[in-house]
Amino acid sequence: MQMLLSYFPITDPTLIFCVVLLIILFAPIIMSKLRIPHIIGMVLAGMIVGKYGFNILQRDDSFELFGKVGLLYIMFLAGLEMDMESVKRNSNRFLIFGLLTCFVPLSLTWIMAEHILGYSSQASFLLGCIMASNTLIAYPIIGRYGLQRESSVMLSVGSSMISLFLALLMLAALAASYGEDVGVGFWLLFLTKFVCYCGVSVWLIPKLTRFFLRRYSDAVMQFIFVLAILFLSAAASEAVGVEGIVGAFFSGLILNRYIPHVSPLMNRIEFIGNALFIPYFLIGVGMLIDVSSLFEGPHMLFIVTMIAFFGTFGKAVAAYLSSLLFRLPQVAGRMMFGLTSAHAAGAIAMVLVGMRLEISPGVYLVNNEILNGVVIMILVTCLISTMTTEQAARQIVLCDKSHLPVTNQQRDDERIFLCVKYPEIAPQLLELAVMMRNQKLNRELVALNVVYDDQKAAINREHGLQLLEKLEQRASGYDVKMQTQVRLATNIANGIKHAFREFAASEIIMGMHVHTDNNPKFWGDFIQSLYNGLSRQIVLTRFIEPLNTLRRIEVVVPSRAEFEPGFHRWLERLCRMAGNLDCRIEFHGRQESLALIREYITNWHPSVRSEYTYMAHWNELPRLAETIRNDHMFVVVTARKGTISYKSALERLPNELMQHFSGKNLMIIFPDQYGDIKEENMTFTEAQHHEESSIYDAILRWINKQRTKKFLKK
Repeated sequence: MQMLLSYFPITDPTLIFCVVLLIILFAPIIMSKLRIPHIIGMVLAGMIVGKYGFNILQRDDSFELFGKVGLLYIMFLAGLEMDMESVKRNSNRFLIFGLLTCFVPLSLTWIMAEHILGYSSQASFLLGCIMASNTLIAYPIIGRYGLQRESSVMLSVGSSMISLFLALLMLAALAASYGEDVGVGFWLLFLTKFVCYCGVSVWLIPKLTRFFLRRYSDAVMQFIFVLAILFLSAAASEAVGVEGIVGAFFSGLILNRYIPHVSPLMNRIEFIGNALFIPYFLIGVGMLIDVSSLFEGPHMLFIVTMIAFFGTFGKAVAAYLSSLLFRLPQVAGRMMFGLTSAHAAGAIAMVLVGMRLEISPGVYLVNNEILNGVVIMILVTCLISTMTTEQAARQIVLCDKSHLPVTNQQRDDERIFLCVKYPEIAPQLLELAVMMRNQKLNRELVALNVVYDDQKAAINREHGLQLLEKLEQRASGYDVKMQTQVRLATNIANGIKHAFREFAASEIIMGMHVHTDNNPKFWGDFIQSLYNGLSRQIVLTRFIEPLNTLRRIEVVVPSRAEFEPGFHRWLERLCRMAGNLDCRIEFHGRQESLALIREYITNWHPSVRSEYTYMAHWNELPRLAETIRNDHMFVVVTARKGTISYKSALERLPNELMQHFSGKNLMIIFPDQYGDIKEENMTFTEAQHHEESSIYDAILRWINKQRTKKFLKK
């Protein structure tokens, strides 16, 4: 036994990393059996393997490095996943809750420490600052339940940053009071540096991000770029005198709109953080906790109880009082309390600052008694936070599911169908489909490559298989299932229509025809036959800029579009797209259509930033071209002939788009139409090609032309 103990603690970096990975692997499995949140398992595992437990691992520099990276990662993800539009609309709520969750626990802890524990005013104030701040240690639970954009969650995240910033500011004032350079000049310099840091970040980071994302699509390069921005921002914030977690959160807010929540880049960021950095941080926190200090005597137990109770009670008062003021349900208050009640590395950092402040020769502001009390308090508050957050998240999810409207979820026939041909366009079509799909339904996508059955069919089929294989791998990066098929056909449009029916798809997304010469056929060789032969929604797209760099979506809606059966389908898809891209969307149309669009968005997508502009006539379409920039998406909702929203002005649409909107991001939508006769009567023997111009149209045009000539002669 003595011989076995000689090998501990493990100091070899390889073995340390191996043991940590085993903890990350088995802790969730064991905790799920015990019905305990996984985060607590990581902290408890750190206590067991640390020097205050069985002394299995030495807390080497890797825990310092990965621990700090994990803390920065938590704050970065919190900023990255916030709904910025809700933040802007509820800025007053953020400020009120932030002030309450900061000053209520600070006041209670300060008074308790000074009058009950008998600490000095400065030490009591330091304890108050520690309890005023909090660490979002339970935030990974929110990601597991998909509640990142829940109002109570966003309030908790925003208020945590406000309370943390105020606590750090007061701590800096306390530390400066022991220095020689304290004074008005110190604070003026600090505020100047902080304002310059914020201004430069807001100006520089978006420019760098747009420049990089437009030129480089490699997944690894994009991920490294985001990490570089994260740590550069954190380092810059530390350079101006603010903790790095503030800079990490701030960079997450700035990058929020450039990293869609359903993108592969976001998936990779969350995966790396949840798989390695954040668990490493939690295990490192556990290794700092010395449970044995509780058994040193009743006095130590009393100190821990007082610090944990008054600080946690203050957070609870702030959370439930805010939920009453904002008229939120009780479960929202519980969620706010759960997220804001935990203390971790930030508390350790603050107490270590106090240990360096010398009151008198050889006497420091914080002694070992306060240090042990704070460390044990971390364990208690982490347990309370994770268990409360887990219970609140379950209640919110169950409550949401019990109130889901049947028409919006259970009867949704969504199954998006992608027609892909060109490798350079296929990834963009997939990204668009992911932006438009309903994540709650979690339906698979269907990708089709139709090969013309000729002498080159075998070669083209092999190219199609390679294209779909790469597309399927890319879809896995979005965590989306995809079904693929390469189809031989003597008629491309017929092949698409038959596959559409076989897969029971709801809509088609495909790229627009790219002309290599001045071809008058705007729709290409088969799109015209396709939209005449299918009554379901067809979305044609042309991307000039990457989808995640779009800042605005301009939508032109024909009059009476609200009477079409596909009105809500295309509106829902565009709202999801605008919400995922976090960009503005502006609708141009008649007042009757705009009123219904406004009502739908208000009821179903209140977070979407929408604008409405009256457009009297379709002839105003060329005028809009002057306002469309390279980072805008121009969307035209058109109609098939014979439908209620069709108008003769739509016949000029191809010419106007080629003349005024060349080189612009473009989307053309053919909405659903009444009846499934075209699909149901589709057979291999029935002709499926329908010409846009019939012989009757040609005769009418000839008669009008002759009348015009006679009129001019007169």
